[in-house]
Amino acid sequence: MSFLVLQGIDILSRRDFADLKDLSIGLITNYSFIDNSLRCGIDMMFERGLKIRKIFTPEHGLGGIADGAVYDDSIHPRYNVPVVSLYGSKRKPQTEDLDGLDILVYDIQDVGLRYYTFIYTLAFTMEAAAENGKRYMVLDRINPLGRGVFGSRIENDLQTFVGGYRLPLQYGLTSGELARYFKKLGGLDLDLRVVPAEGWKGGSFDETSLVWNVPSPNIPTFESLLGYAGTCFFEGTNVSEGRGTFKPFLVIGAPWIDGFGMTEKIKGDFPSVKVRRREFMPFYRKYANASCDGVEFFPSKSDNYFLLALSVMEYLLKYEKFEISDRLDDLMGVKESSRKIRSGSLNPDQWESSGEEFIEFVQDCLIHPGRLFYR
Repeated sequence: MSFLVLQGIDILSRRDFADLKDLSIGLITNYSFIDNSLRCGIDMMFERGLKIRKIFTPEHGLGGIADGAVYDDSIHPRYNVPVVSLYGSKRKPQTEDLDGLDILVYDIQDVGLRYYTFIYTLAFTMEAAAENGKRYMVLDRINPLGRGVFGSRIENDLQTFVGGYRLPLQYGLTSGELARYFKKLGGLDLDLRVVPAEGWKGGSFDETSLVWNVPSPNIPTFESLLGYAGTCFFEGTNVSEGRGTFKPFLVIGAPWIDGFGMTEKIKGDFPSVKVRRREFMPFYRKYANASCDGVEFFPSKSDNYFLLALSVMEYLLKYEKFEISDRLDDLMGVKESSRKIRSGSLNPDQWESSGEEFIEFVQDCLIHPGRLFYR
């Protein structure tokens, strides 16, 4: 059974955008800003005569450029307003960027995982609003992974643009609830307003009436998100995580891996996981135009790809060519993760108490039903 869900933009539109009338608006958004009828939120706001003075955009820009590609400020081609890049020379608006604005309005679809950069654009713009006395509104969007929480809270000294703010790996909050968490955690003096989604019971995307609203170029399907939850760790290694292939984050491998052996290892450790041996050839990123051997996944919600990825890394230690970079510390939120994996001292069971601490901390930030639970 799927539940009819309305996102924050649908609720605001139903009220004829009355909350924003006569205000000078700085809009923080990207290509995911659509309503239930797939109408572009930017078009809707201009059609209603709202005073959008600037548009701020995160990684991938307004239209979906390549991963990690920085870009400059521009002018919106249709509405002739400044488009300010928050993935170029700065990640946080400066005081001059906010001059003349009454309110910042945020609507971006994220994926419910700590290493997704959009949520730090939310945090940074909230901080900028607090520092400059601007109001802030979040148009709520559901968490496509539901209410599950996993992993320990990342330590402050590991904070980067792919991890920070004492979040666990998977955090179980909607964008509006996450904003309330950021406000509480940082003690922000901020006039924050959330326009809550309606009809969400805490379930995952596939339990709703929504269409998949592609959050970034390499998460083209809900299944790719399920895999990404753990296979993103391979970004911190010299194993391809599937970027540049037909199934990003659902194939992993390298030219020097025996895919048959890896497949049998995964089937032995995770008998319920659907996996097959697969050869593939990335057309960009790691091993571009080289034949890789590895595996292809067919995820289900019951799979824990965090644990699966760690198991595969331990298996790959038998290869002399296997390398783990310091980037894995940032993604996993664990200091000296390479050494701990190699020594067998990385114990995910120890993460649960920190994850439960997060669940307790955010109780007064929740808006929607559905109990947060540690996976």
